[in-house]
Amino acid sequence: MTGLTFYQGYKDNENLRTSFNELATLVFGLNFEEWYKKGYWNNRYIPFSYAEGDKVIANVSVNLLDFVIQGEEKKAIQIGTVMTHPEYRNRGLSAALMNKVFEEYKDSYDFMYLFANPSVLDFYPKFGFQAVDEYQFSMEYSPSKPVPTAIRKLDTSNTDDLTFIYHIASERFPVSKRFGTINTQGILMFYSIYVFADDIYFIEDEEAIVIYKVDGKQIDIFDIVSKREVYIENILSKITTSETTKIVFHYTPDYKGIETQSKIVKGDDVLFVKTTGHNHFPSQVKHPMTSQA
Repeated sequence: MTGLTFYQGYKDNENLRTSFNELATLVFGLNFEEWYKKGYWNNRYIPFSYAEGDKVIANVSVNLLDFVIQGEEKKAIQIGTVMTHPEYRNRGLSAALMNKVFEEYKDSYDFMYLFANPSVLDFYPKFGFQAVDEYQFSMEYSPSKPVPTAIRKLDTSNTDDLTFIYHIASERFPVSKRFGTINTQGILMFYSIYVFADDIYFIEDEEAIVIYKVDGKQIDIFDIVSKREVYIENILSKITTSETTKIVFHYTPDYKGIETQSKIVKGDDVLFVKTTGHNHFPSQVKHPMTSQA
């Protein structure tokens, strides 16, 4: 690209990182600086960018992680933070960056995927991605007698609590063996800082961090982070009230002893997946929200 310089993995370059944040703020209303300064922007999140001087004007970021599908680990690459400055659009910059990603990671992944907004649904099939339906899982719930327990709300403005979350996330049991993700602690910390700062609780008896929200009679569970397999009935007995009638899971639950219903997600983002070899993306699953870039 004439007059432009390509940069990759430059998180510790203050000038480029500042410009990256300015572009992310302009396009998405996001700023990654606090995530970086707290030490959670790790080497698994890699920006591929074009810059004019020190001004980042287009970006495609790579997130390196692993899927767990039916208990088997698979290498995955999640594409995110795809953005171009308005003054530089329609010049093929995103396509050129996507091709650089393909060149860099050729033959080194089982799945590559991304979440796209409806305005660019025609773009990604050109690179071999296919749209996949996601499913939302829920269950009706009848509370049993409340179980007294110690539940501690974690404070993400507190360094010790953030370190505690990161420590457990780094050694976590996958949220689902049917379809889950691992090695995503960096993304989880992003959600902990920016999205769910008021919704993170530690249940001492279960040694589990639960990210959830109460909406009237409904409880939305976004993640359960633990170093061991959890028993969902134990978790539910501690976070529900006498008013609770419905549980919604923002991942693919595979817990024994419960029955869930599922329906296709009609959200703002569409999941696109590209596979290699004989790999097949599982049907009727929900990608864990807290590892969605």
